[in-house]
Amino acid sequence: MDNRVIIFDTTLRDGEQAAGGTLNVQEKLEIAKHLEKLKVDVIEAGFPVSTPGDFDAVKLIAKELKNSSVCALAHANPEAIDCAWEAVKEAADPRIHIFLSSSNIHLLHQLKKSREEILETSRKMVAHGKK
Repeated sequence: MDNRVIIFDTTLRDGEQAAGGTLNVQEKLEIAKHLEKLKVDVIEAGFPVSTPGDFDAVKLIAKELKNSSVCALAHANPEAIDCAWEAVKEAADPRIHIFLSSSNIHLLHQLKKSREEILETSRKMVAHGKK
């Protein structure tokens, strides 16, 4: 059994969730290079479908880093997954982090779908991302 711990850093995505926490493309690249020097295994570089600036930042980071896996966050829908792939496809080790809300409250009020429908959507979107 592999007991290796994988460091998955979300600074470049979550860091902008704090009030006043905006970074430009060059600042994100600089931080990503420092994270790579620290030997972070996976760097979640951003949420490419959210803004053109975030797409550009993820794409640049994916091109520049050579040792860390570069990851893009995506909603569980084909357009967001395709956008994430376009941003990370030139990375040495590209990765897409697909998310889908699945709490009972989300199912009932936001998504208006059954748990079975959400599981099927999950299967389809992971398969879409994998290809």
